[in-house]
Amino acid sequence: MRIEADGVTMVLGGRKIIEGASLVCAPGTMTALVGPSGAGKTTLLHLLGLLLRPTGGRVLADGTDTTGWGSRQRRLFWKNHAAFILQDYGVIEEESVAFNVTMTSSVFGSRVVGDHERLKAALAETGLTGRERELAARLSGGQKRRLAIARALYKDAQVIFADEPTASLDDGNRARVVELLVSLARQGRVVVVATHDAEMASASDSQYSLGRS
Repeated sequence: MRIEADGVTMVLGGRKIIEGASLVCAPGTMTALVGPSGAGKTTLLHLLGLLLRPTGGRVLADGTDTTGWGSRQRRLFWKNHAAFILQDYGVIEEESVAFNVTMTSSVFGSRVVGDHERLKAALAETGLTGRERELAARLSGGQKRRLAIARALYKDAQVIFADEPTASLDDGNRARVVELLVSLARQGRVVVVATHDAEMASASDSQYSLGRS
């Protein structure tokens, strides 16, 4: 699925955060949104992910203008096509690793349901093999970031939006997350990251630079 911004402008609280942004995020590539703090990287990421509606311009998904989409169409996009890796990990700490990946459990909550082979494959690819039954709260920051990536893998999301995915990680975990996101792009997915990490930006296929507003 191709994601495109066409002259996108965003005004929040009377301040113009994004002005006339145009970029194409194609399948099989990773795009880095770069710029100083306060430049609007996260805002543009949220616009591309349909979490925000632009004040002006258009965001297109496979050539379809999404500007007029209602909440139902947006939810279907998130459910069927997109995954988000957020700065706060998006992890439910009191639930197991397995639940956080599949986001499903039995009616009594005692047993994780879903495709166990896909679950194992997602955990193996993200270096979390054997951690299924552990509470997510016990994972380190880097492991929680990889858990969010495992969820995207399990879901087979075709578009992945990541907000500062290497922030506050040590060198080893940062390199692992960069490698995983590059791998997701090479598998034919669209990967869009908002980042100030030079290593992440240099590993991307293209960079879109935002200046301070």
